[in-house]
Amino acid sequence: MGLLKAMTIAAVVTGCVAIVIGSQGSSGGQLMIRSFEVADYRLFWSWPLFLAGSGLSWGLILLQR
Repeated sequence: MGLLKAMTIAAVVTGCVAIVIGSQGSSGGQLMIRSFEVADYRLFWSWPLFLAGSGLSWGLILLQR
């Protein structure tokens, strides 16, 4: 259950950071922010940022036990 919570937190953080950096036309270097077209919307996402955020969030959740 802790991993699911961590992935939710990481998805929100990744979305926020990717929108800010990606909307300015940058790929964020090592973050590898990608733009996706879904219907008429443009979405930004970064798998490395999501995985790092999941690990960090999961570690923090485990420390709170």
